Amino acid sequence: MKIFKIIDDFLNKTTMYRLTLYGVVSLWFLALFFSVVGILHYNPIDLVVTLALAFGICVLVNEVFARTFGAPSNNESVYITAFILASIISPISSLPDFYFLLWACILAMATKYILAIGKKHIFNPAAAGVVLASLVSGGAATWWMGTIYMAPFVLIVGILICKKIKRFDLFLSFIVSSFVFIIGYDIFVGQNFISAIGSTLFNSPIIYLGSVMLTEPMTTPPIKKSRIIYGALIGFLGDPFINIAGFYSTPEIALVLGNIYSYAVSSKRKLILKLKKKNKIANETYDFVFLSNQKFNYKPGQYLEWTLPHEKIDNRGMRRYFTVASSPTEKEIIMGVKFYDNPSSYKQSLISLGEQGTIVASQLAGDFTLPEDKNKKLVFIAGGIGVTPFRSMIKYLIDKNEKRDITIFYSNKGISDITYKDIFDEAFLNLGIKTIYCLSDSESTPKDWSGEKGFITPEMIRKYVPDFAQRTFYMSGPRSMILAFQDSLGKMGIPKNRIKTDFFPGFV
Repeated sequence: MKIFKIIDDFLNKTTMYRLTLYGVVSLWFLALFFSVVGILHYNPIDLVVTLALAFGICVLVNEVFARTFGAPSNNESVYITAFILASIISPISSLPDFYFLLWACILAMATKYILAIGKKHIFNPAAAGVVLASLVSGGAATWWMGTIYMAPFVLIVGILICKKIKRFDLFLSFIVSSFVFIIGYDIFVGQNFISAIGSTLFNSPIIYLGSVMLTEPMTTPPIKKSRIIYGALIGFLGDPFINIAGFYSTPEIALVLGNIYSYAVSSKRKLILKLKKKNKIANETYDFVFLSNQKFNYKPGQYLEWTLPHEKIDNRGMRRYFTVASSPTEKEIIMGVKFYDNPSSYKQSLISLGEQGTIVASQLAGDFTLPEDKNKKLVFIAGGIGVTPFRSMIKYLIDKNEKRDITIFYSNKGISDITYKDIFDEAFLNLGIKTIYCLSDSESTPKDWSGEKGFITPEMIRKYVPDFAQRTFYMSGPRSMILAFQDSLGKMGIPKNRIKTDFFPGFV
């Protein structure tokens, strides 16, 4: 349907941070409208004053900390935190309310710099700010946006965020856990089953917490299994019947405690990388070769969040997720990037980066890695610059002289778009790993072209991989290609558990 294509196009052109900012801003203004027409029983002026104070305090305090610690500041993150605080702390109507909001904003910003290890903050800023402010001022968050009137709209925003960053596993594990324990408790104390479901879903912070705050990438586990545990843990800890030493649990306490688990199972590194050189490796495609300020361990196929502060930041923001194209066996860290027409401000800044210029890399993540069982037969399907994780894997196998039964299908528009051919040719000579190159632009394909013409097809896979039914398929490339091939492989009888796709926020 056309509406879904419009949504997909919007999500593909917007970063996760900008999408979340759009979401929290939209929800707050909708709540303001509901208060004006009397649906929500809050004074509109109090709402506006609360937001203005939260926004101003957060921006000011963050600027002070950023300059003090000499750290790059992500303004989008600051704005998101301000809107979240204004959405979960009751509109101020008294001096104690103001003190609580003031402390929550100050401490939320402080946690990003002070409660951080290796320049990586541990706690969700808004949740940590509220928890600490409660200890200082005695106030508490009311999560006033968790009402039946706001619930449908919060759910829409949450679905968009989860769709963008593929975190439905996290959201669902949290929702299921919350339902099981909260509804179980409500029934235990005598509440009707239907009313228990209604109050849990529509008159509680469960949706806002689970979709808007729980998915915050800096404090979320990078691996699927850990994310599911993380969501379930917070769902359990957020249940109001939990009482520890006289303190009852709250959503913000649950999230902060969950953040500790997330930190324990996540990468702790934040690298300051210096550009050594940039090489043009194909049509409008460059390798950016960086030197790290410390030893860095990762698995071939994983990705990093790359932060590049620059002027006149567009709606894509100053952060991107790119696969590490280099192998752990190499000294340098390589990022392969394709440049298209009308590049974003981020890519314009990246291509202008001079030698010794720096970029911050963190949030190592990704399950798109080689299987531990070396005897598994594999097929790699790559489209365009989506080949970068395969470059990392194949270079690793070459350097380790590790033979695996792998066939690679690599699709590009034209011959000038092919990257890393030297690596794949070396893999064929040394390890017997064959690459089938496919060119989709038939008009520009040379007459003496020895590869395949057209797009990769099921017939092509059957031709080169007769035992395809026994293999596990890895796919990386444009989203349209991934979706099309998931459907094709399914029709070929390949079960879903043997189809792995490379996805990370902000692929395009």
